Amino acid sequence: MVTTNRPTALYLDVCTLCRPFDDQNQSRIRREAESYYRILQAMQNGRYALVCSPVHLAEIAAITDPLERNEVKAILVQQGMPCASGDLTPLRQRAEALAAQSMGAADAAHVAFAEANATYFITCDDRL
Repeated sequence: MVTTNRPTALYLDVCTLCRPFDDQNQSRIRREAESYYRILQAMQNGRYALVCSPVHLAEIAAITDPLERNEVKAILVQQGMPCASGDLTPLRQRAEALAAQSMGAADAAHVAFAEANATYFITCDDRL
């Protein structure tokens, strides 16, 4: 049996990356933020790799709080694999198909990138 030491690819959507900035007085949000920090620690230890997409960059650029925007962007820079490049047509087509099934455009794009590039997709978004 051949084993590799490659980290497991994770795709965290922006609501997950922003969870530490949400109201930690709510039990669910606090637990999700704690889970996020455990995942981040495992990334730093090399167990997981963070998949980055152009969708991340667009959503993060729209965050109005400069501290939150800079912190979340720093996580992508420090922990993320380079964002997808090249022919994104198949991913765009998949995102359009998902959006046609009543999924929001940004959510559809996140799911399309995750399907193509990650082992697991992680979100805090109830609609997803």
